[in-house]
Amino acid sequence: MNERESLKINTQGHLEIGGADCVALAQAFGTPLYVFDEIYIRKMMGVFRNTLQNRYAGKGKVLYASKAFSCKAIYKIAAQENIGIDVVSGGELYTALQADFPTENICMHGNNKQDYEIGEALDAGVGLIVADAYSEIDKIDAEAKKRGVCQNVLLRINPGIEAHTHAYVQTATTDSKFGFSIQNGEAERVTVYALSKKNVRLLGYHCHIGSQIFEKQSFVLAAEKCMDFAAEMREKHSFTMTTLNLGGGFGVWYTDEDKKLTSEEYAEYIEALIGAVEEKAKTYGMELPYLLLEPGRSIIAEAGITLYTVGAIKDIPNVKKYVAVDGGMFENPRYALYQSKYTPILANRANEKPMETVSIAGKCCESGDIIAVDVSLPKAQAGDILAVFSTGAYNYSMAMNYNRNKIPPCVLVKDGNAEYIVRPQTYEDLVRNDVIPERLQK
Repeated sequence: MNERESLKINTQGHLEIGGADCVALAQAFGTPLYVFDEIYIRKMMGVFRNTLQNRYAGKGKVLYASKAFSCKAIYKIAAQENIGIDVVSGGELYTALQADFPTENICMHGNNKQDYEIGEALDAGVGLIVADAYSEIDKIDAEAKKRGVCQNVLLRINPGIEAHTHAYVQTATTDSKFGFSIQNGEAERVTVYALSKKNVRLLGYHCHIGSQIFEKQSFVLAAEKCMDFAAEMREKHSFTMTTLNLGGGFGVWYTDEDKKLTSEEYAEYIEALIGAVEEKAKTYGMELPYLLLEPGRSIIAEAGITLYTVGAIKDIPNVKKYVAVDGGMFENPRYALYQSKYTPILANRANEKPMETVSIAGKCCESGDIIAVDVSLPKAQAGDILAVFSTGAYNYSMAMNYNRNKIPPCVLVKDGNAEYIVRPQTYEDLVRNDVIPERLQK
């Protein structure tokens, strides 16, 4: 695994994370169970923070991308590690506020923000709002005027970079629901529009080209295009960009088809971005902008594993063998959405060599309820504890109550100690908001 000293096999042949035996975790907390390694989370936050601080001649800040995994505890850790956060909904903002996160270090994202979400962001005093529509600029301006403030804003622009990743997670191609295109002139027009608003203070631009990207050149090209565009806006409209947000999207390890990036290699990605910004600033005689980066998956994905208990096993001769677990698409919908690949092992028999190829199935009433396809395992038995690696990002955050299954809890481990950071749902939680109209009571 990627520099995971705390993810190992102990003397009992059990998988261990953060000094905690995964079999003991399953017994203590039940399964399915999301488990997060605190040391790894802090380490990755530090990699991004320190590289930006030490390498960039200007000023900058790392913003943890909340959508990867949001809960009060992760915001406490981010604040302690001196990084900011971005939020994409009123719910993520509310969670951060409940954790007393410093609001000046919050950036409000999202497309089609609702009026109430913009109002909540302004009432909270968030440091930045990223606008992604003309109507959002109007709403921010109107809501800021009501409150007698001038809100700092970035515009999300689209440089037209096609990153080598899944089509569903590419966000900066010309045909995207996100951002204003540089190529068709819309980014320029919206810049002029934002500059005309009295209660909007345009600081610069935001760009995010996609997710799970392993090659540096896409990031470098995006940075260069953003700087080129900023120079053009200075020349044509006398607008000086003071802040540039280059997003995130750095790849992580899910299977051996993916590269296992080290801390040094993640630092090289950031240094490549910084180098592109510095070179363009020198070329155009521009001041270096305040630089923002938004890692999410690369901080939290490999910090998390999910534990399951093996149940029914169905062997279809000459076709496929299914190993069913007590989770499924309700707590990890990424295979159903993207055909995402994962690496599982038997946590209670972690030393044993693989003997067969199986597919891991969930318990939902859907044929597509799959966790992993054609993976190698020892011969699984009912009652085994299955661990799936790299489930820290977009697993809990995408979880749902399909088939009225309960969303699993999350625990944080450090030095062998495990504590809830999200408690388990109950059946009472599932029906809490159900209402039976009076006419149905008869």
